[in-house]
Amino acid sequence: MIDQEFFKKLGFSDKEAAVYLALLRLDTATATQISKKTGINRTSSYDILDSLMQKGLISKFKKEKKAFFHAGDPKRLISYFEREKEENSKLLGRRQKDVEAALPELASLLQPEKSAKPRVTFYEGEKGMREAYEDTLTSKETILAYANVQTMHEGLPNFFPGYYKRRAQAGVSIKAILPNNDLSRERASHDNTEARESIVLADANQTFSPEVNIYNDKMLIASWKEKMAVIVESKELADLQRLIYNLLWDYLSREKGDHVGKKS
Repeated sequence: MIDQEFFKKLGFSDKEAAVYLALLRLDTATATQISKKTGINRTSSYDILDSLMQKGLISKFKKEKKAFFHAGDPKRLISYFEREKEENSKLLGRRQKDVEAALPELASLLQPEKSAKPRVTFYEGEKGMREAYEDTLTSKETILAYANVQTMHEGLPNFFPGYYKRRAQAGVSIKAILPNNDLSRERASHDNTEARESIVLADANQTFSPEVNIYNDKMLIASWKEKMAVIVESKELADLQRLIYNLLWDYLSREKGDHVGKKS
């Protein structure tokens, strides 16, 4: 049975629900008749009837110098919600543009907090991990990564092929230290097209599961076994990890060069 609660669930106020329901039952009525039917005083009834007319739900006409209100076809409710949906969509669009224009100023408000202490953000599940990786596309420098392609692709099987392409298109390059397995070697074969420089560890026993990305003043640490990721934002910590990574990269590059020289 349709009652006031039904219309309240649609977003009507208590009085709007009472007046609209009464008018549906009366079909056509004066404000006085509606007031008697609902127990709402006539002055308030006029205000509510005006609100319902602005929503396009009821109409008003005069007969013998008296004002009558007519509920009309309930399908007007559908038209009303369609207009509301369109207006809300436009409003959200305008608000989004306002935020986009204000982003540089909003971001500047975070600077004092950044300099004061590290900022840690946790991401859980596949959706959260995809969100964490999207942040790396904001890198303004070469990403430094420890990455096991096999566990990455097992963790997010449909995500990384598109991610590699979008990263390269965004002009974000990456250096990657990879454990020695089939998928790592296969991925390294695409380095030229995916803006990547890779070193595959010589010893297959030297393996690892998590991935670490160092970029900007951040570190992304992804655990594929636990399906969670952490982004630590700290210039001091990122600089230390960058130093360690570069030392290891230089060592592995020299070792790789010596190995190639001996083979030749």
